[in-house]
Amino acid sequence: MEHTPDAAWLTQVVSAAASDQQGAGNLLRTVIVVGVLGSVFLGWFLLRGYKRDD
Repeated sequence: MEHTPDAAWLTQVVSAAASDQQGAGNLLRTVIVVGVLGSVFLGWFLLRGYKRDD
């Protein structure tokens, strides 16, 4: 395994993240965001029944 300096490694990571060939990254990001928003909405929907009307 060849040793790469930190700056070169960081450059490789940034260029890989900026490239258009990320694979399923955009799909996975969308699935995670929709899942989190759905969980928040479901929690709000279920917990709103426990609101006290004093």
